[in-house]
Amino acid sequence: MSNLDRNVFSTRIETMYNPAMQATPWSTIAIGSLLLISACAMGGQEVQSPQTEKSKPPVKTEQRGRILGIGGVFFKSANRDQMREWYSKHLGLADTGHGAMLPWREHDDPQKEHVTVWTVFPESTKYFDPGHAQFMINYIVDDMDALLDRLKQEGVKIDPKRMDESYGRFAWIYDSDGNKIELWQPLPAKP
Repeated sequence: MSNLDRNVFSTRIETMYNPAMQATPWSTIAIGSLLLISACAMGGQEVQSPQTEKSKPPVKTEQRGRILGIGGVFFKSANRDQMREWYSKHLGLADTGHGAMLPWREHDDPQKEHVTVWTVFPESTKYFDPGHAQFMINYIVDDMDALLDRLKQEGVKIDPKRMDESYGRFAWIYDSDGNKIELWQPLPAKP
């Protein structure tokens, strides 16, 4: 990863998980954009949950090493600024250089808030290497070591490189087509 890519990514993540920054305007903008997009998409109609009263909640597994959600969606573009403008104008995803922040809470523990980062990388980025895809998905995991141990036993290709930052631990794996997948275990928020 180039220093520019690393700086942009670390600034984006540090901003998201810095408790002193949680009340910054990006969160208000992101939530407002999501509500506006949702309201426009539904034509102002009330959204009903697809779950019926008779349906049962999902069974909670106690297995560690689970994917909790999507931590980021990253893709390359030769016209990064134009792409950001298009997504902002047409879909309300405002990426001003640190990614569009899409907050969400865990279903089984609504007190735990996470953020999915959506961002456009320059075409020249090496961050997705050696994968050949124009995109990369980042998954939030609850226990990096348990997940990597299990994936190793299952024969999944695992990148030997690891990254430990002030905002979490990172590892990379490859799917059966050779697409690079980023795994991220955020550090617990400091009280």
